[in-house]
Amino acid sequence: MYRYDEFDHDFVQARVAEFSDQVLRRLAGEITEDQFRPLRLMNGVYLQLHAYMLRIAVPYGTLNGKQLRMLGHIARKYDKGYGHFTTRQNIQFNWPALSDIPAILADLASVEMHAIQTSGNCIRNVTADHFAGAAADEVADPRPYAEILRQWSSVHPEFSFLPRKFKIAVTGAERDRAAIQTHDIGLHLKKNAAGELGFAVYIGGGQGRTPMVARKIRDFLPEVDLLSYCTAILRVYNLYGRRDNKYKARIKILVHETGVEEITRQVEAEWQELKDAELKLPDADIRAIQAYFAPPALTDRPDGDAAVKLARLDSKSFSDWLDQNVVTHRHPDYAAVTISLKGIGEVPGDASDSQMEAVADIAEKYAFDELRVSHEQNLILPHVARADLKAVYDALVDIGLATANSNLISDIIACPGLDYCALATARSIPIAQEISRRFASLERQREIGELKLKISGCINACGHHHVGHIGILGVEKKGSELYQVTLGGSADENTSVGEIIGRGFSSEEITDAIEQIVETYLGLRLNPQEKFIDAYRRVGPAPFKEALYAGEAKAA
Repeated sequence: MYRYDEFDHDFVQARVAEFSDQVLRRLAGEITEDQFRPLRLMNGVYLQLHAYMLRIAVPYGTLNGKQLRMLGHIARKYDKGYGHFTTRQNIQFNWPALSDIPAILADLASVEMHAIQTSGNCIRNVTADHFAGAAADEVADPRPYAEILRQWSSVHPEFSFLPRKFKIAVTGAERDRAAIQTHDIGLHLKKNAAGELGFAVYIGGGQGRTPMVARKIRDFLPEVDLLSYCTAILRVYNLYGRRDNKYKARIKILVHETGVEEITRQVEAEWQELKDAELKLPDADIRAIQAYFAPPALTDRPDGDAAVKLARLDSKSFSDWLDQNVVTHRHPDYAAVTISLKGIGEVPGDASDSQMEAVADIAEKYAFDELRVSHEQNLILPHVARADLKAVYDALVDIGLATANSNLISDIIACPGLDYCALATARSIPIAQEISRRFASLERQREIGELKLKISGCINACGHHHVGHIGILGVEKKGSELYQVTLGGSADENTSVGEIIGRGFSSEEITDAIEQIVETYLGLRLNPQEKFIDAYRRVGPAPFKEALYAGEAKAA
């Protein structure tokens, strides 16, 4: 993984010193909250419903044991003993005192971490496939390109005050695990017929009030042109993106209102002025960054299959976890492990200080000191010898993180909602907890199969409900919380926005409604292998509407 050079160290330390002075001035009353707001946002500090919140960057979701152990330390010393992993592969702390934030940033800097560009109208943390560098279906590791984009975008003078926040994601496999079509710029790393690396480029994806699927504007962009082409896109957006209405300020609106053909023409014209200048990536620089992401020395461990087979016979719970949370690695003797942060009845995405420290120990002992944060709010051990899987499982059992539910209905994405967020109009966390309890039986979850359920507590869609197979949006109506259901969303290579199914449900009704949807699916699927999303796309919304609202229609 990437290591800071001398410039990185000096830059981050300077930002810590600068913000420390700004905090002292705010605490002394020398600047108002309105004056302080743009300063704190540049350093990842939000004012939430009850307290300040600090969001820390985890570039492309990659970190090591030392860094995760530091996050555990921060949770214990400065917060309430836990942190919340987010859908941008970051982590946020919900209860730090403003006076402590400079010390937190200094602690982060000591392990090459920071909170820069985790908020504000700038280029946010670049995200990537959480199995990058390990996935068996990968064309190439996308993280070196995400790192190149991180270095290019950090406090970029031209793009620090965009019309709105800007998000970029990169994937390196045909199976999109980075949700690139829900981003302002999505990059699909691929090879052309000559075997050269480059990118399919998508623009204009996003969720929020107006969800849109990104449009492909270039089928193959050579890797040397990555920065010049992204610069061209951002220049067009910076010039023409709306600043008169923040709800219409995203590039998705510009693409929609201008038309993808015209936007493509403008980007290509801008790019022609840039592509042969200083932004062309030298091959030596690309290879130098790639060297930081050289895979660990994976020695052959042919004893793995026998060890796994024996452990399966000895433990059904291990066998279930192996089937659900462990995926194929590019090396046959290894596997990638998902550590679920979605224990039954727990807060999705939360991990305690002691859990973070224990996972850091596991990563150092069994996973070459490498971890990932997924955009689905889980942790990943990307390189685990199959012979060590039982030991890893046992260690996770000891800390309550061995829930075998990856990609199942209880593996719920949820935003903090009205329990924390000043923008929220409804609670997300209690709804997620209740649904996970209703579907607590692993046998039942596995019978249902892959089903992605996502919950947002307001229209800003931080819980990605628009692209959930089942999406839940909490809204306020006449002083009460109401939950609207969408069906048919997806954030993979076949991205789609879910359809609103009908009237909303109260907090007391919503779990029953989800159960009715699930039972309807089980009754209409062609066979146990037909996934929920495939069945929905085959039959459409009608049978689900009938199941949910038939009684009301008859009464009317």
